[in-house]
Amino acid sequence: MPDTSGPLRLIKKYPNRRLYDTHSSTHITLVDIRQLVIDEIPFQIVDAKTGEDLTRSILLQIIQEAESSEGEPIFSSETLKSIIRCYGPCQGMLSRYLEKSIQMLIDIQKKNGLQSTQAWTDFMRTQTPLMGDLLVRYMEQSKQLYLNTQKMFGLFPGFPGNTTNNEDKHS
Repeated sequence: MPDTSGPLRLIKKYPNRRLYDTHSSTHITLVDIRQLVIDEIPFQIVDAKTGEDLTRSILLQIIQEAESSEGEPIFSSETLKSIIRCYGPCQGMLSRYLEKSIQMLIDIQKKNGLQSTQAWTDFMRTQTPLMGDLLVRYMEQSKQLYLNTQKMFGLFPGFPGNTTNNEDKHS
């Protein structure tokens, strides 16, 4: 069972790229950081000189290594392109959706005791295409709703962004 009750572990990153766990007074690796995540041990990674929070960038580095070295990647090129396209007006919505979806999978995994078993792997293999299709349909419906809303509000005179009204004013 993970130890999530302890205090926040402070990990310092030095200019030589080494990570130092102040809790255990030892140098650690990205593999060790990944284990902290798996064990749900709260931690923060900071630059030893500036105190800048580096946690996100180190976690992204761990994801990048896992994506390139561990079997089938989670993020296909098309998925990454789609995520990049969502930065801007959609990023908050996508962030919440991904967080809730991943938490739901973790909750199912914990509830059914399927951690590190063939059953969980088989379950996820069948669900991944379904979830991907669901996300594609959701994004398509959202796009259509947005476009329809834009068309609808474009019919009203004086509505900001209505190019027909702006063109009439300049004629």
